[in-house]
Amino acid sequence: MSMLATGRRAAGLIASVLIGAVSIGAMTLTGSAYAQDSIRVGFPIVMSGSGAQFGVPVLKGAQMYAEQINKSGGVLGRKIEILPRDTKLRPDEAVRVARELITRERVNFLIGTFTSAEGPAVSEIAKENKVVFIAPAPATDRLTAPDTLHPFVFRVAKNTTTEGRAAAEILSKWKDVKRVATIAPDYAYGQDTVKSFVERIKQLRPDIEIVDQQWPKLSEPDYTPFLTAQLSRKPDAVVSVLCCGNFDTLVKQGKPLGYFESIKFRMLALGEAGSVETMRSIGGDYPLGIWGNSYDAFYWDGPAGHREYTEQLKAFTNDKEPSSWPIQGYIAMQFLVEAIKKAQSVDSVKVAAAMLGLTIQSPVGPLTMREKDHQANRGQIYGIAVKDPRFAFPILDPKSIINIDPAKFMD
Repeated sequence: MSMLATGRRAAGLIASVLIGAVSIGAMTLTGSAYAQDSIRVGFPIVMSGSGAQFGVPVLKGAQMYAEQINKSGGVLGRKIEILPRDTKLRPDEAVRVARELITRERVNFLIGTFTSAEGPAVSEIAKENKVVFIAPAPATDRLTAPDTLHPFVFRVAKNTTTEGRAAAEILSKWKDVKRVATIAPDYAYGQDTVKSFVERIKQLRPDIEIVDQQWPKLSEPDYTPFLTAQLSRKPDAVVSVLCCGNFDTLVKQGKPLGYFESIKFRMLALGEAGSVETMRSIGGDYPLGIWGNSYDAFYWDGPAGHREYTEQLKAFTNDKEPSSWPIQGYIAMQFLVEAIKKAQSVDSVKVAAAMLGLTIQSPVGPLTMREKDHQANRGQIYGIAVKDPRFAFPILDPKSIINIDPAKFMD
């Protein structure tokens, strides 16, 4: 995925992560006994370039949970040691660093990757080396599809089936909408999500016609021809599957075209377009009134335990308005730690078996890892973009937020 440049806030996070990585290296050299005794978790994730504003927070969430566990005595009497590596948002680099973490650093487990291209690529390395791999962000169904599923891959992110079907559930209630268009990146995540949405909306609202589908390439720099073509089809509403910086670009280039006015701001923007990062990045140009989704929001009055998690995150990151993404690294580490406890071992075969059917009490409520597809029942929040005088950027209206349980959308 192509994202906007990081900015000062993300730069600060990157610096702290890199300092931590240097510290880990020094500790490995000067404290080999600790390194041998620790439970080593390799963490391939984007930490540089435009993707860092999303990948670094995922890592931060994992580091926060590891710190909490270590302060309480560790797991099986051993400390958790996280070894981060920069994937540079490239599948080939993700594969290279994952191999290096396994063969040279002798990590016990892998958590990480961000895109739907990186995740499946690293999954193959985990399969080859029989190492548990937990994906906190990749969404493509292909990661855990029947023909690619193996004993060592697990996902704590939403998948494209649940996201597409959840979108259809929301849009089906827009009774005056009859003509719907979609715009999505022409790769696994976009293709799979749109397919899921279209199949479900046809079931829920047979009267709705899909009048246009635009497929810009991933990292497309010029959306103008796609948006112009879409407007010519006169849709009543649009479903966008443009994640992160791609959505930023659509908003910027759509503004002079009157794109959002033409559809009366009836857009359902998937791909975490309602995340704190994206709404902060777009700022005052964010189209108010559209629906967006996110894994988390610091201002969300979530389930029991969410407020405590949010306060801990604010303290850990020294940020009063923290990212929406740390929750994914945090939950991934929760699953791993609980599976190790259940297995009473760090052997990946035993931990993988312990992961099946495992339920954790997360900051967003209880989550269970399904046996049939190694998929956690992870949903997202959806809401309407509004201005709020408390913040310098738009947020999802807390009164409108829906915390969608994905259970009914999972096959």
